[in-house]
Amino acid sequence: MANSVQAQRPTRNSAFSYRGRIYFQRAILYIILTLIAFIVLIPLFWMFATSIKPKNQLFTRDVQWWPANPTLDNYKTLLDNPQTPIVSWFTNSILIAVLVTVLVLAVDSLAAYAYARMEFVGRNILFRILLFTLFLPGILFLVPNFLTVNALHLRNNYLGVILPALAGVFGVFFMRQFFESIPKELEEAGQIDGANTFQTFWYIALPLAKPALATLGVITFLGSWNDFLWPLLILQDRSLQTLPIGLRSLQGSYTSEYGLMMAGAVVAAVPVLILYVALQRFIVASVASAGIKG
Repeated sequence: MANSVQAQRPTRNSAFSYRGRIYFQRAILYIILTLIAFIVLIPLFWMFATSIKPKNQLFTRDVQWWPANPTLDNYKTLLDNPQTPIVSWFTNSILIAVLVTVLVLAVDSLAAYAYARMEFVGRNILFRILLFTLFLPGILFLVPNFLTVNALHLRNNYLGVILPALAGVFGVFFMRQFFESIPKELEEAGQIDGANTFQTFWYIALPLAKPALATLGVITFLGSWNDFLWPLLILQDRSLQTLPIGLRSLQGSYTSEYGLMMAGAVVAAVPVLILYVALQRFIVASVASAGIKG
């Protein structure tokens, strides 16, 4: 009996030491992640703190992390000044970003499913050509797209901003990889029950691709929301301009309204943060299942 008890002691000690190593590694990991999160949040905190500073506290010798007398004057100026119609800019950006995101998800998911599941002549060659365009800088397409939009008389029109954004290749590649990870047996079961190709896509493949759709949606929305150059070329009317263009107008040749710029940047960051928080679990699920094949 004594021998058996003594034989069990090393096993228990080794189990405790293993658990201790696991807890220690997790603690180190959490500390590192906390430090990274803190570093990432510092610019956001500084941006918000600057947006509520009075003008006489914007430029000081000492670093002032929080204003002595916080004020919302910068936000009031943005809302009340007719020279800074931030509500109109915000609405235009929301409208364009939402339409671009919805249409990109629709077009790219259909194209990706066709490349992943449908057999047609030249499928692999066409897909390789599409992938090749990913290596080309987007600035190369600026002049051809502008000439096309101008020929279609879509300048000063939201369609002139939205339609070129639908020709992205990344979304097709991203969704195709996800569709290929779905087991074909699920779709074959639907076909046995009488579902056609579109019904298989709509009722089986698309619901399973919600994590990928959410991830692509966030990436597309963020890209459209922050886009500056293309809307600047197409939208000449000030009432049609988007938020990035409007915020750029606050920076003059000789003076810049830094308080107003930071207040506008806070307003611009809010929708992106809300969207990410709302779809965070889908994004995590998409990343977690990226390497899983059916």
